[in-house]
Amino acid sequence: MNDEVTQYINNTAPWQLAVCEKLRAMIHETVPLIEERFQYGKPHFFKNGQYAAVIAVSRNKVSFMVFNAEDIPVVKGFIRALGKGDRKATDIEEGQEVDYDALADILEKTTTAL
Repeated sequence: MNDEVTQYINNTAPWQLAVCEKLRAMIHETVPLIEERFQYGKPHFFKNGQYAAVIAVSRNKVSFMVFNAEDIPVVKGFIRALGKGDRKATDIEEGQEVDYDALADILEKTTTAL
């Protein structure tokens, strides 16, 4: 675990801290050899030196983004496309129910080929 990533997570609102900790644990459980780095002001996660995921916190939400996601369908209200569709993201707001298992399935699919 990267200390800068830990500091980033610890400096968030209590509800965001809980979401970030669950996302971080889910990432490590889903991709055991994942590497954490603090880049561009956010926690980034790499598998074999390639971008796998990002956690980003803003005032009202926590965003979770995966890379290599061309084959992941957009689901309105759950996951949206970014860029040319090679990235997918979900935004989590306070009090929102989060399907961490579904996010883990997406992460597993997007990191298998890395």
